[in-house]
Formats: sequence, structure tokens, C-alpha cells
Amino acid sequence: MIDLILKSEVNQYMEFKSIDGSFISDGEGNLENVPDSRSAIFKDRKLSFTEKNQLMRFFKLVQGHLEVAAGGGGGGESGESKSISEQDLESSFVEFLSKMGLSPKLKSIILYAIAMADYDQENGDVYRSVLKTKDGIERLALYHSSVGRFPNAPGAMIYPIYGQVELPQAFCRRAAVKGCIYVLRMPVNSLLMDKASGSYKGVCLASEQELFSHKLILAPSFVVPSPPPHSSPDTRDFGSANTTEKLVRSICISNHSLKLNVANCLAFFPPRSLFPEQVTAIHVLQLSSNVAVCPSGMFLTYLSAICEDDIQGSKLLHAAINVLFHVPVSGSSGDHNSSEDQSETGNEKPALLWSAVYTQELAKFQDVLDNIICTPMPDASPYYHDLLGATEKIFQELYSGEEFFPKSTSSEEGAGQERED
Repeated sequence: MIDLILKSEVNQYMEFKSIDGSFISDGEGNLENVPDSRSAIFKDRKLSFTEKNQLMRFFKLVQGHLEVAAGGGGGGESGESKSISEQDLESSFVEFLSKMGLSPKLKSIILYAIAMADYDQENGDVYRSVLKTKDGIERLALYHSSVGRFPNAPGAMIYPIYGQVELPQAFCRRAAVKGCIYVLRMPVNSLLMDKASGSYKGVCLASEQELFSHKLILAPSFVVPSPPPHSSPDTRDFGSANTTEKLVRSICISNHSLKLNVANCLAFFPPRSLFPEQVTAIHVLQLSSNVAVCPSGMFLTYLSAICEDDIQGSKLLHAAINVLFHVPVSGSSGDHNSSEDQSETGNEKPALLWSAVYTQELAKFQDVLDNIICTPMPDASPYYHDLLGATEKIFQELYSGEEFFPKSTSSEEGAGQERED
């Protein structure tokens, strides 16, 4: 996403703050630092000397493989010794990590806090999304190339001020500079379809104005209820794709940070870290007032996890919430006082002031009907990897053979004028 933001020059319309730290649950209710760089490994007091050596050797192996793959590692036996074999690249990542002799703790850190795997990679009964070694290496490469990429952001992650809602407005503003038109507060009432062929022709707006176009892109919340006349009677409604996965999310407001002196941070609950039946990882993002998403003195925390149904999802996130926060008991008169008198030593849990849990279906990009394209829901990945891939696929459907976001040779004068407005 960052490469795309820079390539399209959307960064001219956004500001970012660094994510200060990354943590992983140890399975006993504690959040430990993620040793994701050489300096972090040396500073980590929870890793044994053996584990530090194992992790350093593994990162060095990955770096050597990437250099060889990029053509910078030379050839001959030296290059081959640095490269990971094709057989290992096609094997599961967890098997490769075991082959490298990494401890269970290190495997968990790499799989769920750096490679950010969603499903339990060590339980054969839930092998729904097995991460291959080649994919795991790519994720490690992306993560490590992001660490310290910007001077004011020492970690691998940054977050837009005012929240992720800034992304669409920034792209819209950049598109306007390029000559695109977008209209606010003008809903689409209906689609215009050709009576004879059933093909899409245009849209009818709330103002009763009719607009005609060759293509139409629909959000996943829209469904075209009736199939075209010449399609099979068994054809399902376009856009109503059956999904086997759901994404459960929670929004929490607290009066203190999850970690002392840490404003914005990521945290991960690996599978089976909360209870034995937990088969998916839980991602946690805490934000403070310095990214303008909550009042000063409060913290906004997002939790998310893939689940099969609402019951499983609710169980997952409530278990994580109970670990992270002091949850007041309804009707207890002492809860308010405990939240006000909470210790600033970092040993006490922050008091949960308000929370909400909800689920959404993970509709994947798979619908292209005639001239209508249905977009996917935002995926579960913290860095929008799947969503970007689906977006590029849609672009190729619309503009086959053209480059996706070609880099500008120079900034247009209109960009500066638009920023001043």
C-alpha cells in the first residue's frame, strides 16, 4: 500500500504517524515485544541467548536468499548456499521453520506477528490457509523492508492521521487532479438494463437523471436481484456470493494504553493463545489521540479475527478483550473508581469504558457479469494485501494491458492548487 501511495503521489494529501511498537501474547495474559529487527533482538530481555542466535541466523538466511533472488548474491556455490531450495520454498512455512530448528516461541512470532498468518499453521485439522515458505519469505521481506523506511517511523507500520477513511478521500482528490469527476450526496436509485439483451446500460440517480456508461463497479453491499433474461434460472443474484468466512471486529475505548508509554501499537494473539479451540489469530491495533481518532487521554483499540459464525467470533474477541482490559461488571459500584485510580506503572489493565462487537462477511472479488464488476470487502490483512490484488484485477478488467498506476514524471501544478483550496 505504501508503494502505491508514493507511486500515485497520494501522500501529498495525507499525513501519517508511526506505530510505536508491536507485541505478541505469550499465552499467559502478557504482551511481549516482537523482536523484528537486529537491534530489537539484542534489546529483548525475554529471549534466551540461544533464541537470539537462532533468530539472527534465520533472518540472515532470509536476507541471503533475497539477495540471490534479486541477483545481488553472485553465482556459483556461494550463491547456492545462501539460497533456499525450491523444495523448501514449496513446503509449508511452519515445516521450514521447524527444519531451521527454531523454538515454538520463535515460530509463533514469525508466523503470526511478522508474516501475519491468519489460521493455525500447526494444526492439521484446520489447514484452511497453509502459508507456503515462498509466501512467508515474501511477507518477511515486505516487513523488514518497511522497518525504518521513513526517518520519523522506526517500526514497520504507519497509520494515517484521522484514520483509514483518509485513504479514499486522498485517492479521490488525486483522481480529481487527473480529470476524474466524483459526486457527493447523489444516491443511485436503480440500474438501467437493456430489455432485449439484459446488458447493463447505465444508472438512474435520485435526481432522476440517467447516466450511461460502458462499465459499472459495485460495492459488495449492492446486489443485482434479477439475472439477465438469457441466463440460467438457477443463476444466483449477482453480488450475493456465498462466503464461508466472516470477519469479527471490535471497537474498544479505554482510559489508558495497553502498554505504558506506548501511544500507538499492534498486538497479536496467536492461535491457541487464549483457549485450545482458537484456530485463528487475533489482530489488535491501539490508537491514541495523536492520530486524531479519539479525545486526549483516551485510547481507541480495534480487534479483528476471521471466524466461521457470529458465536465463534464473539467468543474469540471477548476472550481477547478480557485479557487486555479491566472489564467492569454491570451494576458494580466499584468499577468506576477502579478505572479512575488505575495505576500508571503498566502492571494494571486499562479500564474498558465502551466497546462494540460486530461481524461482516468476507466477500472476495469473484463477480464479473457482463459490464458489471463487484468489488470485495476490505480483507482481514492489516496491510490490505488481498484488497490491492483485487483492485489491480478490477483495473485489468477495465483497462486491459495498461499499467496499474503509472508513476508520474513530474507533479502537476494543479495538485498544489488543489491542496491550497
